[in-house]
Amino acid sequence: MRVFVTGASGWIGSAVVPELLEAGHKVVGLARSDAAAAAVTALGAEVHPGTLDDPASLRDGAAAADGVVHLAYRHDFSRIAEAAATDLRAIETLGAALEGTGRPLVVASGALGLAPGRVGTEEDRPDPSAHPRIAGAQAALALGARGVRSSVVRFAPTVHGTGDPGFVAVLVGIAREAGVSGYVGDGTNRWPAVHRLDAAHLVRLALESAPPGSVVHAVAEEGLPARTIAEAIGRGLGVPVASVPAGRAADHFGWLGRFFAADCPASSRLTRELLDWRPTHAGLVEDLAQGRYFRTPPG
Repeated sequence: MRVFVTGASGWIGSAVVPELLEAGHKVVGLARSDAAAAAVTALGAEVHPGTLDDPASLRDGAAAADGVVHLAYRHDFSRIAEAAATDLRAIETLGAALEGTGRPLVVASGALGLAPGRVGTEEDRPDPSAHPRIAGAQAALALGARGVRSSVVRFAPTVHGTGDPGFVAVLVGIAREAGVSGYVGDGTNRWPAVHRLDAAHLVRLALESAPPGSVVHAVAEEGLPARTIAEAIGRGLGVPVASVPAGRAADHFGWLGRFFAADCPASSRLTRELLDWRPTHAGLVEDLAQGRYFRTPPG
């Protein structure tokens, strides 16, 4: 299958591309810059120049492909609505190019905030008012009725592994600077996680066989207590672990405070049944114990 991948040079995309290539697919990666193009080439994929703001490049890339994986997203917390609007337009453009072909379109979304206070499942359909990005996922699912084998992969808020630039790496940096690894309140709020390589494998399975209009969860661990994560970081850095009162979470954790305080467990039971997905890589605490998150960057 010739697969067009947006976000091919990103954190998840750079694992998805080798996963697809090893399965015998040909990959064409969208690249918005010379650096991104070099990264896509180094992964062994063909380069397709363009950006999420360029509908012509998206349309051409999708039209020439046997399937599309849409992973690119602008994670700018100061422009959440703008990023979501760009994502929605990109999904609509990709969907229009595939309409009536029966070809697959896999779209990335998130499990954070899916069902606050209870375990979220693949059957949950949150209201777009909860987060602007949800509108893009809904648009992707609706394409199933228009001759596109569309599916949405909701990723755990922590996709961990070597080189992780995400939430856990930020928590490590905060703990190193503060000299204490914190958690909010009693630390019993739950935080889902998945290893990057397990997530990449699920993306391939969705591309190859997910039914139209399906939702799958890239969640290997349903919900680790935040205190457990903080304790693993404390051990890795050799710093004490302490509770941070909810009223001081923003002061201690900055922008991450309101997210790390959330209780957002999510299940992947239906995903495992649907696609026979079986995560095999290290869990988050085991990954932290390997020490890579705690190596001080050079310079």
